[in-house]
Amino acid sequence: MKLTLSHFWSSRHRRKSSDIRSGNFYDQGEGMVTVQYPRETIPIPDNGRYRLHNEMDDCIVCDKCVKVCPVDCIEIEPIRAIEEVGRASDGSPIRLYAAKFDIDMAKCCYCGLCTTVCPTECLTMTKTFDYSELDVRDMVYNYANLTPEEADEKRRLLDQFQKEKEASKIAAKPATVPLSESATPAARPVFKPTIKPKPQEIEAKVEIIEDKEDVEKPAAKPVFRPTIKPKTTTQPVDEKPVSEVESPPVPPKPVFRPTIKPKPPKE
Repeated sequence: MKLTLSHFWSSRHRRKSSDIRSGNFYDQGEGMVTVQYPRETIPIPDNGRYRLHNEMDDCIVCDKCVKVCPVDCIEIEPIRAIEEVGRASDGSPIRLYAAKFDIDMAKCCYCGLCTTVCPTECLTMTKTFDYSELDVRDMVYNYANLTPEEADEKRRLLDQFQKEKEASKIAAKPATVPLSESATPAARPVFKPTIKPKPQEIEAKVEIIEDKEDVEKPAAKPVFRPTIKPKTTTQPVDEKPVSEVESPPVPPKPVFRPTIKPKPPKE
């Protein structure tokens, strides 16, 4: 009873919500610690990962958050604009409309990957952590910037623009003029294969030509005879050339004869 009464007496005072980095955080061992929620809340850190929020004015509908989401909780339906819609806060041009931009927080695993890959940082996680709903369908948050009627109108304008673009390409091509009967191209000559004569027939024709006397043979060309110029020497007439000077005979080398050393006598 003494312990119970001491706690009851100390409950007159309440512990204040403070950060763990404060100097007296562990000194607050007494007092009532129950938080009167929702009138009182615990301090939320700035880097906490809670409910997602998308700022559509800065969204360029790049579809990166959809590709990186591991649970597929984000759905986007883009519509290409005919001209530039606007610019984001960082200067990025916006060329797509978002006919559908839904985030299903019932599927979200709070990994924060979608906020990391967002190029304009328009997708963030807020400090709102209490968003319980009675119906799970109310956990889907819509951030589309077009109504269904406006989305149909944008699709119709895009289809019309694409048709006009294709028609202009066809009109820009040079028209092909049909060829008249007088301007018909000449027919190609018929291919006639040539038959090579056999070697025996060639020899017979050569013999017939040689037998004829009236065939004039061309005059034979004179044989080319090169002339050799004498070499000019700078040696005097009286002296013999260096090659003709008699050199003293070289004595032959003696034949190698190995000598065998006698073995020392054994003691």
